[in-house]
Amino acid sequence: METEENKLTYLDYKSKSNPRWCPGCGDHAVLNSVQKAMAELELDRDNTAVISGIGCSSRFTYYVNTYGFHTIHGRASAVATGVKVANPKLNVWQITGDGDALAIGGNHFIHAVRRNVDLTILLFNNQIYGLTKGQYSPTSKIGFVSKTSPYGTIEHPFRPGELTIGARGTFFARTIDKELKTSVEIIKEAALHHGTSVVELLQNCVIYNDKVYDEITDRAFKDDRTILLQHGKPMIFGKDKNKGLILNGINLEIVTIGENGITEKDILVHDETTIEPSMHLKLIGMDYPFPVALGIIRKVNAPVYDKLLETQIKEIQASKKVNTFVELAKMGDVWEVK
Repeated sequence: METEENKLTYLDYKSKSNPRWCPGCGDHAVLNSVQKAMAELELDRDNTAVISGIGCSSRFTYYVNTYGFHTIHGRASAVATGVKVANPKLNVWQITGDGDALAIGGNHFIHAVRRNVDLTILLFNNQIYGLTKGQYSPTSKIGFVSKTSPYGTIEHPFRPGELTIGARGTFFARTIDKELKTSVEIIKEAALHHGTSVVELLQNCVIYNDKVYDEITDRAFKDDRTILLQHGKPMIFGKDKNKGLILNGINLEIVTIGENGITEKDILVHDETTIEPSMHLKLIGMDYPFPVALGIIRKVNAPVYDKLLETQIKEIQASKKVNTFVELAKMGDVWEVK
């Protein structure tokens, strides 16, 4: 039995392989956050599987001291689903990028979310294809200049949170790669959630899309341009904690507490558990000059696919005379050849 003396630390979740990411890449910070979260959750390494697709972030499987499977481009959701269904006792984590999950893997991603398979999906969003050297991705902003859009992309980007809720997702959260404390807490909550958990990690690519999130992460104005949502608490933000969100009709509006008669009681209170998704979608859709929403945005309960499947199989087996292929093969006339 595990005691305080032999309790695992985040170092026990580090593999012997040295990460082969560029110095300064946001993936390093995310790796540390995941390893710390796994240690605080006291995950059994023998019952944990990390599944990835293709991309810089998908090298992740080599750097955690658990079971892992580095699969093929865009198919991480499909493989992770298969792993969970085949062995429901496993803790299954999926590591994927904005290109891997939302372009070639978009179909698999939305159906894993729709089914509510018990997966923890960590979606690294650097708004670029890094491994293949700088093409625009499904999350690149309109007008973004890259090797495949030299005059600026004319495509409107996906918001991962909107796709998640559009597929009737039960859990969506967002964090920033270098915000380790926030990331660890969010990742832990995602792992504890029953069903598909999607965590969007705003991650910097120092080579092909450096400083992509500087407008919200720079210390000079981060507090005024991000809001860390907490369930049951007013949506207050700002360097002086004097700004908040209210509804003006059906639209969100930024107000200043103390001006025009506004008090803290007028500020919207975050409810991550409400089934009705309209407010969650509004929060996901906020871009600067509105504060970018961080934290757990949606966390609701719903039937979990692998549990439903396991129950269905047991019910069918109980009502059938034939439960295995061997039993089926031995039905009818059987001869033994010697």
